[in-house]
Amino acid sequence: MSATTKMKYVVNEALQRYELPDEKHYIVKVIAPRGNNLHEVVTPSGSTFLVSMPTKFRNTIFIKRGDYVLVEDIEEGDKVKAEIVQILLRDNVKYIRSQNCWPKEFEVAHEDEGKGGTNIDDMMPPSESSDEEEEREETQ
Repeated sequence: MSATTKMKYVVNEALQRYELPDEKHYIVKVIAPRGNNLHEVVTPSGSTFLVSMPTKFRNTIFIKRGDYVLVEDIEEGDKVKAEIVQILLRDNVKYIRSQNCWPKEFEVAHEDEGKGGTNIDDMMPPSESSDEEEEREETQ
């Protein structure tokens, strides 16, 4: 199987797989990337630790601050205590919330993000055409 085919498979799996947390898996929120495919996360109880990203997700799916992931504990690490099992996209979060499995501690934070979320246009630098329009308005 080629590298491109593997990437397509991983992306399709992430988009179409809806997994609920159970006794082995739980939801955490990404606080910050720490390098070498490690991410610092916070649990619903407020404890923070490092999680590792498995090889299949590396260079295929990217996560950032504020994203939610489903993790599974690993025994061999002192600092790295879990491994990412599923990256929870918007549809995954909606599904988990509809099944009443979403942690109550993340409920308030998730609602705040949805209300005041930034628009993609707000994050983009101004285009040249908008700069030219502003200059015309200033000269008039």
